Amino acid sequence: MKVVLNDVSKVQDFVNTCSKFDFDIYMQSGRYIINAKSIMGVLSLDLSKPVDAKPDTMDISTTQTFYENIVRFRE
Repeated sequence: MKVVLNDVSKVQDFVNTCSKFDFDIYMQSGRYIINAKSIMGVLSLDLSKPVDAKPDTMDISTTQTFYENIVRFRE
């Protein structure tokens, strides 16, 4: 899912939301892939454009819960 994190408070809220999950979550911007639970990693991306956020889990239920929690960061 593409997310828009165009200010520091949104980045903090997004990282805090991702940190609540027990599985890894990755963000990709171009060729760069970072851990979405790392505020420094997220801030290192080009946040002037939407960024992909992907959970690393095969459990459909937790994946759905993750997407429900980050839908407020959509473009």
